[in-house]
Amino acid sequence: MERRTLLRAAVLGGSSAVLGGTLWRGAAHAAPAQPGTGPYGALGSADANGVRLPSGFTSRVIARSGQPVTGTSYTWHSAPDGGACYADGTGWIYVSNSEINPSGGTSAVKFSSAGAITGAYRILSGTRQNCAGGRTPWNTWLSCEEVSLGYVYETDPWGVNAAVRRDAMGRFKHEAAAADPVRKVVYLTEDETNGCLYRFVPTTWGSLSAGTLQVLVAGTATSGSFTWANVPDPDGSPTTTRTQVSGSKKFNGGEGCHYADDTVWFTTKGDNRVWQLNLSANTYELAYDDSLVTSGTAPLTGVDNITGTASGDLFVAEDGGNMEICLITPDDVIAPFLRIDGQSGSEITGPAFSPDGTRLYFSSQRGTSGSSSGGITYEVTGPFRA
Repeated sequence: MERRTLLRAAVLGGSSAVLGGTLWRGAAHAAPAQPGTGPYGALGSADANGVRLPSGFTSRVIARSGQPVTGTSYTWHSAPDGGACYADGTGWIYVSNSEINPSGGTSAVKFSSAGAITGAYRILSGTRQNCAGGRTPWNTWLSCEEVSLGYVYETDPWGVNAAVRRDAMGRFKHEAAAADPVRKVVYLTEDETNGCLYRFVPTTWGSLSAGTLQVLVAGTATSGSFTWANVPDPDGSPTTTRTQVSGSKKFNGGEGCHYADDTVWFTTKGDNRVWQLNLSANTYELAYDDSLVTSGTAPLTGVDNITGTASGDLFVAEDGGNMEICLITPDDVIAPFLRIDGQSGSEITGPAFSPDGTRLYFSSQRGTSGSSSGGITYEVTGPFRA
């Protein structure tokens, strides 16, 4: 994946919205981004599921809150949120959190090699407001509690092994997690207006039972260098983790987190930004900031969950906005990939690709009803870029 620097152009529809006037590539100037709608073209009319997609893509509903998952007797959870996919022989599994408090937890859906649903089941129960999380290289799902002094739970997507609470990963208002197999750490976002970005350094890679919680230390600017400092008391009581280390950088509402190619991408909803950490250079900067759009309409609002593809595209889900999943390409074009009509009281959550990259899963957390009991989980199939 080509590493982006500070984004200077955004594209929506057939017009160009320029951030700062030019598109930057490192220290050299590059041509402004070309007007357009991204690599997949314009969105079409809403389909039978209310989803607007580019030509060649189709959607289906695989689950609705309070109803049996398609083809099973398992009742899908309310308020579906963060999710991930796992290879399962020739098929795969999609896991999804439930952002309700109390109860929360996580469910899973199994698919055959042809995409048929073959089962659904619970993999975590009795937790609180499980929002996002992240997958590990050893094929577990980290389900994060978005509550004060919340925990991280390590779960088994196959539902064979019991979920385990990972106390060493700290107690705070957890949001998302992203594993870095190169540095053998896990990055963690915090959903507070003055939240921090953390990393957990396991004592033994592959086990999250013990290790060191660290917090990112940097200045107040939107770009610069950073270091990591140990959090003295990961338990977060009586002093919250985000206030224990002098100089820890504050982020306004940490949300989704994604690792690829020596880079961590994460979003902050309070200021509608996508950040990037260059882990090789120990520097940070903005990849997207809607406040820098000087003409046209910002294409991405309400940033939330984020994931990526082998092609280098980032897919960012909107919490509100106009209910889109937008993509940011390696050449800094930003465009809507899909939009859900008639669900303005909801948010898009849990984007994740099947192992072969041909199917995208995500949810509308509150659906058309605007309540947590109205969640809808979708699958989109089509010619995604390799």
